Amino acid sequence: MRLYEMLRLLMINSDGLPDRELTGVTCSTDKVKKDSLFFAINGEETDGHRFVSLALEKGAAAAVGQEALNAAGYVRTDNSRRAHALAQSLFWGRPQEKLKLCGVTGTNGKTTVTAMIRSAAVSAGLGCGLIGTVNTVAGGRSAPSERTTPGPEELYPLFREMADSGDRLCVMEVSSHALATERVHGLTFDAGVFTNLTRDHLDFHKTMDAYARAKGGLMENSRFSAVNADDPRAEYFLGRAGGETVTYGIEKGEFRARDIVLTPEGVEFTCPLGQVHLPPGGRFSVYNGLAAACGALGLGIPEKSILRGLNLFQSVPGRLEKLKTKGKYNVYIDYAHTPDGLEKVLRALREFAPEPIVTVFGCGGDRDKSKRPMMGEIASTLSDLCVVTSDNPRTEEPMAIIDDILAGINGKNAVVEPDRRAAIGLALRSASGGGTVLLAGKGHETYQIVGREKLHMDERELVAEIENEMK
Repeated sequence: MRLYEMLRLLMINSDGLPDRELTGVTCSTDKVKKDSLFFAINGEETDGHRFVSLALEKGAAAAVGQEALNAAGYVRTDNSRRAHALAQSLFWGRPQEKLKLCGVTGTNGKTTVTAMIRSAAVSAGLGCGLIGTVNTVAGGRSAPSERTTPGPEELYPLFREMADSGDRLCVMEVSSHALATERVHGLTFDAGVFTNLTRDHLDFHKTMDAYARAKGGLMENSRFSAVNADDPRAEYFLGRAGGETVTYGIEKGEFRARDIVLTPEGVEFTCPLGQVHLPPGGRFSVYNGLAAACGALGLGIPEKSILRGLNLFQSVPGRLEKLKTKGKYNVYIDYAHTPDGLEKVLRALREFAPEPIVTVFGCGGDRDKSKRPMMGEIASTLSDLCVVTSDNPRTEEPMAIIDDILAGINGKNAVVEPDRRAAIGLALRSASGGGTVLLAGKGHETYQIVGREKLHMDERELVAEIENEMK
């Protein structure tokens, strides 16, 4: 695509610029190459306008920003973040228009719901891409994810790969950060799904109302919206919907679950499509199944395929994932890292898992501190023993995080072990006579962030190593 055509479509004045064939579009000077188009964006940590001169020196065809700068080759737009998203779409040939898009937002359940919808699509014989926290799938090929919802620079090449490889659908997790920072600006979703809204990310959004406003943006840009009727903010999200809506739930909703049975072997319930059997989990698994069914209906997937896809669904890594162990205990790994997420998984285990329950958990550093004592209270109330340890401490002192958690601990059923490996060992030995061990917070992650360094740490490997040492 040529520079003049790009700027014309973005409604940006190209006067004084030489027309060139563009070789790329980027907001990172590290990716600038000769005749690429650079976008200067005000980010959370730095202002891209500081690097306009560097981008031009490296051979950029032009630089686009929203601040008043006097530099040859620099042009202005009202909103460079939005312009960058639209430019990526144009450069990659609008690949999203060849795909039916489904976006899933909410505090908890996004990863599982997207995987369930993809299972329904595959059961219908439809090529379906996936973008989410654990992995991306394009043309049936899976790759690890860097973050839940990628920015436009990564998103549109993925759409292009999906469309070129025969995918006709794409289901993606849409985080509140992505909505607030307009990573998905310009996209219209054929189906949007809202799972729930509970306390999280207040270090970024500051208030629950702001958090809700960010997530509501998905409903505004969806032709069809599925909303959890049992969530306290259901009416708000329905009010933000830009098209047809359906509500789902257990207590309320048009698309409701009945005859719910929870056992160690799985979750069973009846919905308007028929009988559903899912992997072990609590009531939250029922909500995930209902959300997925409604999202798949919004995409036009046949009902029989949706039901088959749900019944064939296997657990997502790190979501109440049961490990193969040698001891008398059961060990589950779950990504629960919010008060609501931790409470739901512990209540689920109380419904079907052997007692006593030993919970190993911590809280992430450089994140919302107010949830730490709340999670301490939940863990100590719903566990027979909780081992408080490190999660991803990042740049915070691990013991400072642990002290925040201990402020909410009830009773004397908690011990502190900052080293996560040692904490897991303590939990396994405590449950050696039988029971259940929950490793909460890390889920699918195979690393721990200490300072600014990402260190390898896979809890599956740790459990195996510790069990060998326990012989």
